[in-house]
Amino acid sequence: MSYALEVRNLTKKIGSKTIVNDVSFSVEKGEIFGLLGPNGAGKTTIIRMIVNLINRSGGSVIINEHNLDSSFKSAMSEMGAIVENPEFYKYMSGYKNIKHYANMATKKITEERIQEMVRLVGLEGAINNKVKTYSLGMRQRLGVAQALLHEPSLLILDEPTNGLDPQGIREFRDYLRLLANNGISVVVSSHLLSEMQLMCDRFAIIEKGELIHISTMNESVETEVALREYVFEVSNIKSTMEVLEKHNFADMVVKKDETSVSLTVVKEDVAKINRLLVEHDVDVYIIQMIKATLEDRFLELTNKDKKEQMT
Repeated sequence: MSYALEVRNLTKKIGSKTIVNDVSFSVEKGEIFGLLGPNGAGKTTIIRMIVNLINRSGGSVIINEHNLDSSFKSAMSEMGAIVENPEFYKYMSGYKNIKHYANMATKKITEERIQEMVRLVGLEGAINNKVKTYSLGMRQRLGVAQALLHEPSLLILDEPTNGLDPQGIREFRDYLRLLANNGISVVVSSHLLSEMQLMCDRFAIIEKGELIHISTMNESVETEVALREYVFEVSNIKSTMEVLEKHNFADMVVKKDETSVSLTVVKEDVAKINRLLVEHDVDVYIIQMIKATLEDRFLELTNKDKKEQMT
């Protein structure tokens, strides 16, 4: 398979300290791929190595079959990037900023291409206004237009939703999906797990400079989380709690009210609890599973790693 991006054994050392250790992953064409991890995990270092802002201590980066070491110009022409917040001349209009960048590009960028990118990011109504009047979300979209001017196959974004309000985040997420639907691959680095769950097709978790997990979003949040939260709506909450206490399920209770109780258990225990309640004359009206989230999976993986280190 031909990939938009292949990262092979990427390593970064500063002195005797290893910042990124032997990280490998690939990004398929037309997908949104997330790099997740807490602050300081090494996400930005990985991105800076991919876009060649810092040197690698080891490993290789291949962009659309072009090796960054042996075919630097071809590899870089396939990539657009926004690392941190995009910067523009605020006293100039959005159009003049884009035009200025187009004039500096190594390949000819037509007026038609500029207008196409302006339409793609939805800035037609504001492109002639000065950038100082733009919201942060508008500047992010202008940055995407600028990054895509030279028709790259891969877009790299480091924490692109920092500082955006909820509406801006949603708009930005929709634009990334539009890009992916048009065949552009997107790599997004973030620590905002709820947004990444909505945004990404696949993701990798980076912790302490190492890749500890990689999977599709659906596989991870739907099939791999062992413990789930289930809500039991019952006829008698007092009798329910007595049954749970007697059969050692009380410690698994997350919350309760006058008509229901929530427990964090494995799937097999759900049927067992239901059976016990019915046997003790408690009517069970509804059993509802609370959908697992990327945060659940992230915490399960990182906590597992910490537990293993302690044993």
